[in-house]
Amino acid sequence: MQRVRSILLAALLLITGMAPAKDQNAMGLTLTSPAFSAGGDIPVIHTCDGSDVSPPLSWSGLPPGTKSLALIVDDPDAPDPAAPQRTWVHWVLYNIPPNASGLAQGVAPHALPAGAREGLNDWQRSGYGGPCPPIGSHRYFHKLYALDTILPGSGKPTKRALESAMRGHVIAQTELIGLYRRK
Repeated sequence: MQRVRSILLAALLLITGMAPAKDQNAMGLTLTSPAFSAGGDIPVIHTCDGSDVSPPLSWSGLPPGTKSLALIVDDPDAPDPAAPQRTWVHWVLYNIPPNASGLAQGVAPHALPAGAREGLNDWQRSGYGGPCPPIGSHRYFHKLYALDTILPGSGKPTKRALESAMRGHVIAQTELIGLYRRK
């Protein structure tokens, strides 16, 4: 199953022009959270039903040549997983320095690693906006990209603008998927 998912992710990245710029070991870069396991439930504290604070995240296995990291958290099941209409963007971060090994729970903008910048989420604000699905169980993709460059300061880019800026600079990527259903 993991191999099929890796192949599908690679095909999607190739189609969207975000394929890695160099040959990579896809299993090297990892993203984890002590708050939830891959495919597990995201705790209420990280949602609109709780404190709406970002989950703690940690990563390892950055490939040689990594100059910066980018993180995008989104929900492809909006508004209804039975009939999704759009992907809702919850968090956009870029220019995370490669010496950073993660983000603390509820990380404030002033506490981000030096040089890291936030883009705009789909609430048209910077920062983390937690899961708040109107119906059903949604998947929340926490996608981490290792880049071979530091991106030019582009203010507060949207996910689309960040993906465009990353094109041709992704040398590795990984993801952590969490689930949430409102009670």
